Parts: sequence; structure tokens; C-alpha cells
Amino acid sequence: MSRVAVATDSNSGITQEEAKRLGVTVLPMPFYIDGQLYLEGVDLSSEEFYKKLTSSRDISTSMPAVGDVMDCWNRLLKDYEEVVYIPMSSGLSSSCLTARNFAEEEEYQGKVFVVDNHRISVTLKLSVIEAKKMADAGKSADQIRRVLEKTAHESSIYITLDTLEYLKRGGRLTPAAAMIGTLLHIKPVLQIQGEKLDTFAKARTIKQAKQIMLDAVASDLRNRFAGLPMSDITISMAHIQSREEANLFRQEARALWPDQEIIIDPLPSSIACHLGPGALAITCTRNLDDSYYA
Repeated sequence: MSRVAVATDSNSGITQEEAKRLGVTVLPMPFYIDGQLYLEGVDLSSEEFYKKLTSSRDISTSMPAVGDVMDCWNRLLKDYEEVVYIPMSSGLSSSCLTARNFAEEEEYQGKVFVVDNHRISVTLKLSVIEAKKMADAGKSADQIRRVLEKTAHESSIYITLDTLEYLKRGGRLTPAAAMIGTLLHIKPVLQIQGEKLDTFAKARTIKQAKQIMLDAVASDLRNRFAGLPMSDITISMAHIQSREEANLFRQEARALWPDQEIIIDPLPSSIACHLGPGALAITCTRNLDDSYYA
């Protein structure tokens, strides 16, 4: 057994069942529905969550309680010498910085290593899987942290939304801007490349938005990842209640990159709160080369 435990939060999209299969630990993200606390993947099924999301309930997200994070670390340190903890990007939540501060406490120094991986959803999931492979290969927690932070920006996420309503609800878009965008049938394309969620482009139809995202990935492959074989790249997709649209999108992507498997995962509930049903994402990530596992 590896002496290093790998842990993340549910913003990785890794379910509790999948975590057991992968041999990692997933801390469920908390969120509130009409003031009542729920833990993602524990207290509420995804079907129940989406039913509440689409019925205009008051839903907000939060970061894990410090006590829950420390309890997770303490449990793991009973069976492992070290813990690598990989939360969502520091640019999207303060939970990473908070965890880093607590990892500096005497009882965790040299034992818990918090990674600011600048990733979320399927790209964060890939980092967790790579961390587990490095741990199984005998790498120390600090070595794993250094690798993941060194390669953190070698990934892009492009997201299009079906509605602006949920950005408005979360205060990320003014009601006036949301109304104008809705009247003009604007489908925004957003980008996460590093720390922040930024506007990338605007489309009038989902077809146009998908083409913009495919062109963006193609540009990344030509420029950011120039010279790399496609075997060194992972293209993934994620969605919110739009599996059929995601399947069609995958067919379009495979026509461009036929050797890519292109796994599709649901976006985590804690992200769905802010983007709403119909959101569709494509990601492009450089894989770690074999030398990191040697």
C-alpha cells in the first residue's frame, strides 16, 4: 500500500462510489437549499438536486467546514504517513487558501501537502488520478504537490451556457445584463485557463457556441501544446443535465480527433448552482509523461 493518501473535494466530479474504486478520498462540498445544509453526493441525489435547482429554490454554495477538512486529514493520517489534498482552484474558491493555512499548523507540517492545482471538474479529476499513480509509484506527498503545481496551467476548460438566469441568481451577472443577453439569445462561452472563470466569446446558438469551443481546443493543440502527439493529450467533456447534447458534441469532437476516447462526466452540483441546466464544457489537458511515475 502507498504511504501517501490522495484526497480531493467533490468539485472534482468524483463520486463517493468512484472514489472507492480509485483509492482516493473525496470531501463532499456543502451547499444550502432554502437555508438547509446538504453535502454533495451524500445527503441528496443528483436527480433530487436538479429538481430543486430548476424549481427556483434558493441554492447557495459554501466551502467545507474547517473541522470537516481536519477530520478528513486526521482519519487518513491514521493509516498513511502523508496526505496530498487537492481542492478546487484557489482562483474560484478560498477553500484552497484556508486548507493551506491549516496545513501549516504544527500537527500537519510535513504530513499534509495542499496542492493549488488551478483546476476544477474533469481537469481536477485527471490531476487526482495522476496524483494517485504517483503515490503508488512511491513518490512523496511533497514531490506530488510540486509536480501538480508545476503542470497546473497545462489545461483549458471552455463552457457554454443555455441560460443566463443562474449567473444572475449568483450575482455574477446583473439582472439588466441577463435580460439583454436573454433577449438577444446570447450563449456565452466561458473559459477557465488557470485561476479565473472569464468570458471567452459570445454566440447566438448552441451550434455556434460548440464550434467556438472546438476551434478554441484546436488552437490550444496548435499553439499551447504544439508538437505534442495526441496520445499526450486528454480531451474530456462535462455537462449539466444535457447528456444527449454532450454525446452529439463528442461525435463532432471525435471527427476532429478520432484517437481520443473523450470521457463525458456530469458537472458537480456545486458548479451547477452557478451555471444552470444545459451547460456544456470541453477540456483539453496535457498528460503527465511517464518520467513522473518512474
